[in-house]
Amino acid sequence: MSVREKFDGDLIELQNKLLEIGRFTEEALTKSIIALETQNVELALEIMDDDTHADLMYEEINDFAILLIAKQAPVAIDLRRIIVAIKIATDIERIADFAVNIAKATIRIGNEPLVKPIVHIKEMHKITLEMLKLSLEAFSDEDVEKARNVALMDDEVDDLYGQIIRDLLQINMQNTEFTAQITQLSFVCRFLERAADHVTNISEHILYLVKGRQYDLNNH
Repeated sequence: MSVREKFDGDLIELQNKLLEIGRFTEEALTKSIIALETQNVELALEIMDDDTHADLMYEEINDFAILLIAKQAPVAIDLRRIIVAIKIATDIERIADFAVNIAKATIRIGNEPLVKPIVHIKEMHKITLEMLKLSLEAFSDEDVEKARNVALMDDEVDDLYGQIIRDLLQINMQNTEFTAQITQLSFVCRFLERAADHVTNISEHILYLVKGRQYDLNNH
């Protein structure tokens, strides 16, 4: 096997590690919303325990990428690919942290009846999850169009965020005894909105990988 073939194999391994942490994070985010809706504190605790695995995967990607740079001294597009992998891993790890934060909010709410069905929160989650899946596809395929579509979906998340916060404030004005729960639900919305922003960052990294220059998709 030539040096180039070995390096190409290492780049594929790096990509696979990235897709693995991506899938783990998709699952964590989904579990966190299920835990919230069903008020399943045990599932929320499980999400918090599992987060160590995400941290380890993130460290493994970082170490592997740095080793590749040190050993291979890659140039141009190869170096971009490694740097982008590190950046994307950082964003994915942050999204995994938001899943943990949602789990913590679920624990704080406990078994107090929810002030309203979390229909719109679930919609926020659904779009954010679709964005994450699409961004990972865009990374695998180096597909600029998919990456741009992810950023457009972020607008839907932002709109839902504004709507939910207004609804929660309205409920709080009428039922101040639910202030603590409403605060936690507001945090959940914020965590999902921030998660979607990090997915948009992933799309920007993909455009940098393919095009070789920086893009700001949060202001499109």
